[in-house]
Amino acid sequence: MAIKTKTETMYATMRPWKLFFVVGLPGMISMFAMSVYSIIEGAFIGRTLGEAAFAAVNIAMPLVMINFSLADLVGVGASAPISIALGRGDKKSANNVFSCSVLMIFIASLFMGSIMYFAARPLCSLMGAEDELLETSVKYLRTYALCGPLTTVFFAMDNYLRISGFVKTSMAINIGSNLLTLGFLSFFLFVLEMDIVGSALATCISMCLCSLAAMAPFLAKKTLLSFVRPHFSLKMVKEIAACGSPVFLSNIAGRVTSILINVTLMTMGVRAFGEGGGTTAVAVYAVLMYSSDLCWPLLYGISDSLAPAVGYNWGAESYTRVKKIIKCSYIGTATVGLVSTAAMFFLAPSLAELFAKDGEARLIAESTHAIKLFCFAYLFRWFAVTTQSFLSAIKKPLQATVLSVCVALVFPVVMLGSLWNMELDGIWLNFFGTNALAAVLCIGLLTYVRREIKQKQAAQLLTEEP
Repeated sequence: MAIKTKTETMYATMRPWKLFFVVGLPGMISMFAMSVYSIIEGAFIGRTLGEAAFAAVNIAMPLVMINFSLADLVGVGASAPISIALGRGDKKSANNVFSCSVLMIFIASLFMGSIMYFAARPLCSLMGAEDELLETSVKYLRTYALCGPLTTVFFAMDNYLRISGFVKTSMAINIGSNLLTLGFLSFFLFVLEMDIVGSALATCISMCLCSLAAMAPFLAKKTLLSFVRPHFSLKMVKEIAACGSPVFLSNIAGRVTSILINVTLMTMGVRAFGEGGGTTAVAVYAVLMYSSDLCWPLLYGISDSLAPAVGYNWGAESYTRVKKIIKCSYIGTATVGLVSTAAMFFLAPSLAELFAKDGEARLIAESTHAIKLFCFAYLFRWFAVTTQSFLSAIKKPLQATVLSVCVALVFPVVMLGSLWNMELDGIWLNFFGTNALAAVLCIGLLTYVRREIKQKQAAQLLTEEP
C-alpha cells in the first residue's frame, strides 16, 4: 500500500470544519486579494482615465476572458481527474495528466492569442464600439493577447498548488500578484502617464512573473505533483475536456451574454440618456462587474479550494466524508452571499463614486441605482457557484455543464426578454432573476446526486457484509 503524503492525509482524515479553515479560508483570502486588486484597478481607470476608458475595458474584457477560458477548460478539467487519481493512489496517472495539461494550456494560449491580436478590431467593432471607444478597446485587447502564453497558465498553476497542499503558497502568490499589479499600475498611469495600455500591461507583467513563481515548487520537485514526460491519449484529453467543459462553457456563455448585454446597453442608453448615453450605460455595467468582484471571488475561493478534498474522497469512496465537506462549503458560501448582499446595498453610493471621476453625476446616480438592484442576486448566487464546483469535483460533467450554461447564457437571455419593457432596470435585475432560476435547477441536480450517493453507500455495505 502506498504511503500517504501529508496533503493526502489532510484530505482523508482532517475534521471537515478544520479542513475548511485550513484550505477554504486561505482560498477565500487569496481570491479576496484578487478582488481588491480588481476594484482598485477599476477605480484607477475610472477616476484617472474617465468614463470612455471604463467603457472600453468592458467592451474588451469579454474577449480577454475567452482567452483565459481555454486555460480554465484545461486547468479545471485536469484538477478533477488528478484529485481522484490521487485518492485512488495512482500518482503516475496524476503526474501525467498534470504535465500534459500545462503543455496544452501553453499551446492553446498561443493559438488564441494570435487570433485575438489580429482580429481585435473587427471583434471590438462587432460589439458596437466606434471611433475612440473602438481604438481604446483594440489597444487593451492586443496587450493581453501578446502576453497570453504566460498569463493564462497562472490560474491553472494555482489549482495545482492547492491540490498539492501548497495552500499558503498559492495565497502568497495571489496576494503578491495583486501587489505587483498595483505597483506597476501606479507607475504606468501616474508616473509614465500611459493610457489604457498601462492598465493591461500592469496586469500582464505581474501575472507572467507569478506564473513563473508558481511553477518553481513543481520544477524543484517539492510538491505532491511533479512534471514528467507527457504521454497523451485520446481518453485523457476527453476526460479533461469533459471535466473542464462546465467552467469553459460557463465562461464562453458568460462572455456571449456580456456581448449581448453590451450591444443592448448601447441602444437602451441612448433612449434613456440621449446622445452619448450608450457609453454611460456600458460604463454603469462595468461598475456593476467591478463591484461584483468584491463578492463573487469569495464564493469561488471557498468552493474551488475545497474541490480537491471533495474529489480525493470521492475517488477514495469516502462518501460520508464528501457530504460533510460539501456541507461546510455550502454554509461558508451562503454566509458570504448574505453578507455580500447587505454590503453592496448599503455601500452602493460609495461603490459608484469609487469608479467615476468627480463631476460624472449621471454615471454615479445610475450606478448607485443599478447596484441596489443587482446586489440581490447574491441571495442565490452562492448556491449555483458551490453546486457547480461540487459537480465538477466528483466528475459529473454533464450536470455541471447544464448548470453552467443555464446560469451563464440560457437564463440571462430568458430574463433579458422577460424584462425587456423595464428598459435599463431590466438589465440590472437580470442577475437576480438568473440566479433565482439557477437555485431551482441546483435543487433538482443535487437531488439526483444525493440519490446516487445513497446507492453507492448501500453497495458498500453489501460488499462489507461477511
